[in-house]
Amino acid sequence: MTKRNTGRSSTPTRPATRPAPDRGGSAGDWGLLLVRLTFGLFMAGHGSQKLFGLFGGPGLTATGKGFAGLGFRPGKVFAVIGGLSEFLGGLGLAAGLLTPLAAAALIGTMINAMATVTGAHGLWDVNGGVEYNVCIAVVALAVAAIGPGRLALDRFFPWGRGGWLEAGFALGLGGVAAAITLSL
Repeated sequence: MTKRNTGRSSTPTRPATRPAPDRGGSAGDWGLLLVRLTFGLFMAGHGSQKLFGLFGGPGLTATGKGFAGLGFRPGKVFAVIGGLSEFLGGLGLAAGLLTPLAAAALIGTMINAMATVTGAHGLWDVNGGVEYNVCIAVVALAVAAIGPGRLALDRFFPWGRGGWLEAGFALGLGGVAAAITLSL
């Protein structure tokens, strides 16, 4: 009995005309950079409103009073934690630096926001439903899972490629930090 040649190879082959890698970065690399910069810098700006009163923000004293009104004591300490989480987490994502840690900071902050402010409004509400916070947390988690891309400072480190471990770290640390904060 002879084996009939069907013309198919048992191993997949690459097309012979595959283009050379783009040294300036692919469209995906530039797209991911655009997402990271836009998202990260807006989050850093949001944190700077709380911390420094920039961009029309209330500043640390007023933010601390707002946190105290939500039950966080001392309010100013929690305002610093929340503001720094948004500010540094946003800058980290924008630069693609310590990406899983930056994502964790934003995820934890958004869990706290949902639990204390927007959760009472439900999913869709003109006065601030959870949809905005969910979107922020999901984008941060997705960047940790995908990795920050080749146009990032993390590209030289193992966590700069993203993956399940990085996404799990970001979600786990963000969740644990949120749980600890809410329990205090």
